[in-house]
Amino acid sequence: MTSSNAPEPTVHAYTREMAMIHQVFRRESRLLAELVQDVRPADTARARVLAEHWRLYAVGLHAHHTGEDEMLWPVLLPHLDLDAEQVLAMEAQHRELDEGITEVHRLMDRWQAQALAADRDELSDALRRHHRQLCAHLDEEEREVMPLVALHVNQEQWQAVGERGLAETPKNRLMIALGAILEDSSPQEREEFMARLPLPARVLWRLLGQRQYRRETDRIRGGRGTAA
Repeated sequence: MTSSNAPEPTVHAYTREMAMIHQVFRRESRLLAELVQDVRPADTARARVLAEHWRLYAVGLHAHHTGEDEMLWPVLLPHLDLDAEQVLAMEAQHRELDEGITEVHRLMDRWQAQALAADRDELSDALRRHHRQLCAHLDEEEREVMPLVALHVNQEQWQAVGERGLAETPKNRLMIALGAILEDSSPQEREEFMARLPLPARVLWRLLGQRQYRRETDRIRGGRGTAA
């Protein structure tokens, strides 16, 4: 028989969600480099579509990293000693990624204007560098830092990070963001993730969201298709 005064068991952060979100950035950064490279010279209409997608991607990545820097790491650091170096390394890598993103912004603006082949090739190289740098960062974060988050960050604190990200997502992009997260997830991950959403969001996804996401990915990817 257990005492009614016994402390409630700690519910650790659902860090699988972080890996699912990271997969969005891995996929989209890879696709951006490939899609830009495929654009024909002087096709400024296509260049505008991809430039818009890049800007939305960059805003989302910046919001994700800012949320970690301002809301997750400050909660985690007081629990750490030597492992604090891993968290501080994440902050430093965020700054390094920002430098590469700034370069891509500059090259994207130049390429969008006339869609010249030389500008396209230079931009594609920068996008590939960004993808490699980002994947190395995300891999390290998942390997070294997420286990610490699971140990020391409770569900309420984790939820606050997620709510900030939700608040920063434009309402007309919510279903697209959901589709992006679900696209490469396993059936089990999809089921668990959807179960954590409010019922109205699940209904909206089934009725409208899936079609909205397919239209968006078709427009961006030129009909390559989506698994969502």
